[in-house]
Amino acid sequence: MSFKSDIEIAREAKKRPIQEIGAKLDISTDDLLPYGHDKAKVSQNLIDSVKDRPNGKLILVTAINPTPAGEGKTTTTVGLGDGLNRIGKKAMICIREASLGPCFGMKGGAAGGGYAQVVPMEEMNLHFTGDFHAITSAHNLLSAMIDNHIYWGNALEIDTRRVVWRRVMDMNDRALRTITASLGGVANGFPREAGFDITVASEVMACLCLALNLEDLQKRLGDIIVAYTRDRRPIYARDIKADGAMTVLLKDAMQPNLVQTLENNPAFVHGGPFANIAHGCNSVIATTTALKLADYVVTEAGFGADLGAEKFMNIKCRKAGLAPDAVVIVATVRAMKMNGGVVKADLGAENVAAVEAGCANLGRHIENIKDFGVPAVVAINHFAGDSDAEVAAVKAYVESQGSEAILCKHWANGSAGTEDLAKRVVELADGGTSDFKPLYPDEMSLFDKIETIAKGIYRADGVVVDKKIRDQLKQWEDQGYGHLPVCMAKTQYSFTTDPNRRGAPEGFSIPVREVRLSAGAGFVVAICGEIMTMPGLPRVPSAEAIMLNDAGQIEGLF
Repeated sequence: MSFKSDIEIAREAKKRPIQEIGAKLDISTDDLLPYGHDKAKVSQNLIDSVKDRPNGKLILVTAINPTPAGEGKTTTTVGLGDGLNRIGKKAMICIREASLGPCFGMKGGAAGGGYAQVVPMEEMNLHFTGDFHAITSAHNLLSAMIDNHIYWGNALEIDTRRVVWRRVMDMNDRALRTITASLGGVANGFPREAGFDITVASEVMACLCLALNLEDLQKRLGDIIVAYTRDRRPIYARDIKADGAMTVLLKDAMQPNLVQTLENNPAFVHGGPFANIAHGCNSVIATTTALKLADYVVTEAGFGADLGAEKFMNIKCRKAGLAPDAVVIVATVRAMKMNGGVVKADLGAENVAAVEAGCANLGRHIENIKDFGVPAVVAINHFAGDSDAEVAAVKAYVESQGSEAILCKHWANGSAGTEDLAKRVVELADGGTSDFKPLYPDEMSLFDKIETIAKGIYRADGVVVDKKIRDQLKQWEDQGYGHLPVCMAKTQYSFTTDPNRRGAPEGFSIPVREVRLSAGAGFVVAICGEIMTMPGLPRVPSAEAIMLNDAGQIEGLF
């Protein structure tokens, strides 16, 4: 049996004018700022006008740890949003924008899949409405202004050895992780070691995604620590006088982007911090606005629940005053088999024993979500080769964990494949059983917060840090930053820092090799193991297969 590719399906979409999609949410054409016929930004006037309305129900879609077998979290998010509309609910989805780095690296795209996609797929995966370019520009403007300040006399007495603000670009490029800047003589400034992160790891991205409005955004940008003096006094972006110009560059990027699913249901696609090296959620302004416009809002958090959902709960919900009403945990039979020890080449053969062995990973995520006080249901994202016995094994395991697993066929059938899931999610969300609470209180020490996540979410025996890192955390606490949540930068593939340890491993520790203070975003980043804030391209990048065909259409995105 041959299947159409995602891009072929997206190309055949019967899109409606974006004004019609807005009308489903009672958004007037005056409050839409169109980018062509099929995408638009919503105005600040609309955002302000709905802020006093009651909130709809918030549903979070998360997943098991990702495997090469595929899980389909965004696909399930889109399918569930369509399914809720199919059963007569006023629902919309909120997802992140795609980064060019993984698009041309391993992923090839990030707009869902099959008949559960958001369109226009090509634009969403490429330049879209220019938000990421604006974030890159704002970040690098600050970089340029720091070096310019030093060049013209350094009135703030910045110690050039202690400039902590790096540069960014929206591409995977390992060669730029560590560089030497300002070579070439007196006219080019003072040589120093520098480097690049990927745009989605930028603190500017985090500031934009957590800001409540433009005023809040400018304050957050001004709070960014860019360097230190010789006596370790912090220098802020506002000291460089960069916060105003950065806000100007981000003025339009702050407004959520409205697009549609293949079934012409509304979707906000806005913001895009990675979940392994950043906080992994779409923007607060998109989510909070959606909750005023729809009765049910389906959003996702990146990678597995140990990263994306943990940060959604402990960072985004804490900062924005949000509380999810239900959680959907996405799993696949293929991923269960891979967690049970089956290699990718053998996933097509039925292996119930491997499915049962691999379910331990799913079970740990179910336990973790319950620890946040939120009811959860498992969505089994169906693949054509899944056997009835394998599906039954997953359902039986989930039932033994006190939850429920529902088979979903949205990839092949669109909303018709998620009706059962949609009905169950409505029951959970409307049932009033959610008693959400973050994992740790604000007043807990920074190291104890790191340890709480390592032990409570990852099930590690402890955290390994040297005295220098402990002293740095204590210093930040003394400076008034002890109340901040922590953002764990860790591999997405395992509960450990070893990407090859699948399942539900025990008997390990979490090494923290570096900590960074994101004072503007409002969290402390703990970099664990070998995780990189600037990824590299794989041996065979997706870019090798992305091209224009004879008809001028894009091929290779998937």
